Amino acid sequence: MENVSFKDISFRYGNRYILKDFSLEVENGRILCLVGPSGCGKTTLVRCLLGLSKPEKGEIYIGDRCVFDSKRRINIPAERRNIGIVFQDYAVWPHMTVKENVLYPMKKRKFPKADAEKKAMHALEQVNMTEYANHLPSQLSGGQQQRVAIARALVGSDDLIVMDEPITNLDAKLREQMLAEIRDIQKNIGTTILYITHDQQSALQLCDKMAIMQQDGSLCQIGTDEEIIQEPVNRFAFEFIGVSNFIPLEKKNGQIYLNSGSALIPWNEKIPETVSFAGKIELGVRPNDIVFDPDSPIRCTVKRCVFLGSEYDYFITLGERELRVQQSSLEAAQSGICRDGSNVGLRFINPRYYEHQGG
Repeated sequence: MENVSFKDISFRYGNRYILKDFSLEVENGRILCLVGPSGCGKTTLVRCLLGLSKPEKGEIYIGDRCVFDSKRRINIPAERRNIGIVFQDYAVWPHMTVKENVLYPMKKRKFPKADAEKKAMHALEQVNMTEYANHLPSQLSGGQQQRVAIARALVGSDDLIVMDEPITNLDAKLREQMLAEIRDIQKNIGTTILYITHDQQSALQLCDKMAIMQQDGSLCQIGTDEEIIQEPVNRFAFEFIGVSNFIPLEKKNGQIYLNSGSALIPWNEKIPETVSFAGKIELGVRPNDIVFDPDSPIRCTVKRCVFLGSEYDYFITLGERELRVQQSSLEAAQSGICRDGSNVGLRFINPRYYEHQGG
């Protein structure tokens, strides 16, 4: 099990920096999920780690071993970095059996045959695929093929595995199952996993820690799922992880108002002293932090009510703005379901305030 350190990594295409002075630590024996919007540099960072792309500057360590250092001109070749890789499309060879697929990386590295056989079967045992050792990929389900890909990664390294969008091609039920299996495999072996995805929900289910990258390639926040959800460092982190609502605030003659797009609604809640109203201000609130309150002056109309089993998902119009509200089925049964077209009052719990200077 190895930790991974990126120190001041910079990479660019032409004059455009994809990564600039980027630093990140992946803890030993943990799962770190790296999330961010498309084009933010996640894949570029992984390619730098794997040795497939060369940074302009910086250092990369796997454990105590330096695999890249621009100043000392160290750049260990990809095949000698000993990193297991699981891709989005599995990349299992269709003409090889399951065991042959797992043996392939060791064959390329000229492992002794007996040692390779033993290591391959051990890896298949870890992912519960020993009984399929002689099957072809065409005889396997998508989830089974992904397990083969994980087993192949384990023979590459059971110290460090990189997973790049590994469950995107699976259906919803199988994605849930594979996330649980990846978690179990990691617990059993203790492997360090760097998991790359744009799917925040999968990241929340899987990670020990999550690192959020912003569109410009900078690191926005790193923390546990609770820290990310409960204490987002800025508007981007708040909006990117989970569903969010934003309503502009205005200050006139000492009074603060919610701007619904068609009217100003008095907002009498206490606002943190750090909010200066020097620029554009938005109130941010999660759907499950909005409750129905018949006495609230914030009046809205239920546009659509969707039953999701464990909860109700409401799409609600506040003037010209649409809000999302989530209510547990138990709470809905106790207080009554708000049907389409209902006029309702809303109360916001734990609102956050985001200020854009000069806006």
